[in-house]
Amino acid sequence: MKPPVPPGWQPRVIALDIDGTLLEWIPGEGATREVVSDGVRASIQRAARAGAHIVLASGRSAHAMTGVAELLGLPLDGEERLWIVASNGAVVVRHPPTELVHEETFDASDAVAQILAIHPEALVAVEERGVGYRVNRPFPPGELTGDQIIATVDDMVAGPVSRVVIREPSLSPDDFLETGRRLGLTGISYHVGWTAWLDLAPVGISKAAGLTWVLDQLDLEPSDVLAIGDGRNDIEMLEWAGRGVAMGQATDDVKEIADVVTLSVEEDGAAVEIDRWFPAS
Repeated sequence: MKPPVPPGWQPRVIALDIDGTLLEWIPGEGATREVVSDGVRASIQRAARAGAHIVLASGRSAHAMTGVAELLGLPLDGEERLWIVASNGAVVVRHPPTELVHEETFDASDAVAQILAIHPEALVAVEERGVGYRVNRPFPPGELTGDQIIATVDDMVAGPVSRVVIREPSLSPDDFLETGRRLGLTGISYHVGWTAWLDLAPVGISKAAGLTWVLDQLDLEPSDVLAIGDGRNDIEMLEWAGRGVAMGQATDDVKEIADVVTLSVEEDGAAVEIDRWFPAS
């Protein structure tokens, strides 16, 4: 059991998931509204002005995160470039301008072949950095950002990659969880989303791993971090941080490992938590 933060503690780093934490989900769609509420923006900017490092940490690709930074008004004028942990921790960039500073890659060919042997109709995507994704067939509207470039699966995974997305709209998340257990998927990490969405990543890579790399540059510790998220790909981050907070609409397995559960994204739960440590004067 992780000890509670000590009296007088204040986060020096705030690690924030995006979809379902800063942005509301669109009902019935696998996408979020690209709108940040005034309350969330104000709370994050207040924390940044007080000296906290704001780090966006998402399963999104980096090119799909810079626009959210701009919606938040980050970085503040005169402040250092923002740290962004993308692709579930496999990619770290600074912004603006967007600069790749760290990347973890792996050979995904065997894992993808095993999954497609079980789910031959699955959609597959590999990031084409700064452009969009290479895909074997188009994904449902709104689920991927940037261009979708049609390619064969063999070509997509012929070399090292930082992340592979497997999507099967007709299946449930539990189906993909069972696929992961059945195959073992040794040598890689995998994350199952709230829909039938499977992210493959280098072994041991998670948002926590990407954030650890950032902390090493800042000479800080996990105990200095407030992390907020709502998805299964946030579990390692919430367990790792000094204070891990689940959003109110998070699934039960996420809530169970969190130190505390805040309000839902529709109720500006992230702002409620940040205001605990950086209250408005």
